[in-house]
Amino acid sequence: MNSPEIKQFIRKNSHLFWYIPEDKKEEISQELLVETILNYGDMDAVRQLIRLMGIKNLSKLFAGIQGRKKLNYYPEIYHWLSLLIKKYEFSNI
Repeated sequence: MNSPEIKQFIRKNSHLFWYIPEDKKEEISQELLVETILNYGDMDAVRQLIRLMGIKNLSKLFAGIQGRKKLNYYPEIYHWLSLLIKKYEFSNI
């Protein structure tokens, strides 16, 4: 279940989830949220996502993606996220 802050964030970026019925958008998984925002969101949305979820949660989600799910990310985004996590994973942001 998503927190109220995450639900508000999803509503704000609702246009990126155009293929999901309106009544289901707030129930999307964190994996789908991260994938969509990183691939299609603007930099402000990416920053807000990192603030809301935290680098440790992003790191856990990122470590858990394998196979086909890994291919859902643009190569540039996958590389950028791996660098970001390596840099900040053990800090307190």
